[in-house]
Amino acid sequence: MAFIALGVTGGIGAYKAVEIARGLQKNGHEVVAVMTRSATQFVGPLTFEAITRREVITDQWKAGANADIEHISIASTIDLLLVAPATANTVGKFANGLADDFLSSLFIATKAPVLIAPAMNTNMFEHPAVVKNLETLMARGVQVVDPGSGYLACGWIGKGRLAEPEAVVAAAELVLRSHGGTTLSGRRVMVTAGPTYEDIDPVRFVGNRSSGRMGYALAAEALRRGATVTLVSGPTHLTAPHGVTVVAVRSAADMHAAVMSRAAEQDAVIMAAAVADYTPANPAAQKVKKGEGEMTMTLQRTKDILGDLGRLPSRAQRLPVLIGFAAETQDVVAYAKGKLETKAVDLVVANDVSRAGAGFDVDTNAVTIVSVGGVEEVPLQSKSAVAARVLDRLEQLLIAVPSRDAAARA
Repeated sequence: MAFIALGVTGGIGAYKAVEIARGLQKNGHEVVAVMTRSATQFVGPLTFEAITRREVITDQWKAGANADIEHISIASTIDLLLVAPATANTVGKFANGLADDFLSSLFIATKAPVLIAPAMNTNMFEHPAVVKNLETLMARGVQVVDPGSGYLACGWIGKGRLAEPEAVVAAAELVLRSHGGTTLSGRRVMVTAGPTYEDIDPVRFVGNRSSGRMGYALAAEALRRGATVTLVSGPTHLTAPHGVTVVAVRSAADMHAAVMSRAAEQDAVIMAAAVADYTPANPAAQKVKKGEGEMTMTLQRTKDILGDLGRLPSRAQRLPVLIGFAAETQDVVAYAKGKLETKAVDLVVANDVSRAGAGFDVDTNAVTIVSVGGVEEVPLQSKSAVAARVLDRLEQLLIAVPSRDAAARA
């Protein structure tokens, strides 16, 4: 999870910055928006405030204690300064060291990597002054997302429109991975997420309330730390973090096959999915019609994915490291300790899904991490923050375990 300052300047592409902010958050990052005065003419600050849940910075001279040095405070804490859209005016300020507003002051003050996404009229983008300014910035280490070509707001057709939000978010992820945050570089991590659907007939299924948010946050955090990530996901409406390999599954049997066929390649497997324990024994080929009286349905036990992982021969060398999840409504720690032993895993992350703010389909979680070494309580916080705590523990476990690549070379 990174802390990103999103600079928004005065161009029609400012509306795309809203989706950029949302995309960064979906990948588990915290975002603070910094808007120039001109940018507020295109998009209201309240829009960014509602999305980021942070006060939007629009004025370098906001009243209050130490407000005039707020850019220094943010400059020292952000992991990335991303400016999208970056107008010709802003590019010129950055290249020539001008600092007459909050964003340009932040640019000069920060030591964090800088990524800009220019957007302007074609002639402006091709003007020698703009070309030189961009060359100057790139020579100083600023990275640039090239604008796209097509219809521009001015009615022209050419190069200059702001790159699509997905491309900007993907570029931001690459910058973050290349500047620190590579503690899992060379490691392969597989994460499962979401529910499974067990079909009753072609219309109906047995499922659960998992949204997949915890698993997706774990995948995003592992990716940010430099791991090669495979995300095995049950049905969900979430957008996967850019850069992960997604394997879409539906049923518990599908997830078992996907996980077990890939486990031998992994350094770690994090089983955050809510996998069904039972599935209809004989799903109907056609829709079951309503009849008189009650209907009895026979369920059969699904395969135990985590248990089968724990019985892999490579577990004698602690490969892959296994982290299980346990969603409970009572006796949370007791059940987690039992799962730790019976499944032969390294950690169990347990949470009380009946607790407000820590259940399914919410952005926050509170968990208990159970291992042979003891119990660690993680208080209620964002799922991305919880993911960071879990990945911290994974890194500790991996210290004593050779990577799959190293083991293969040996």
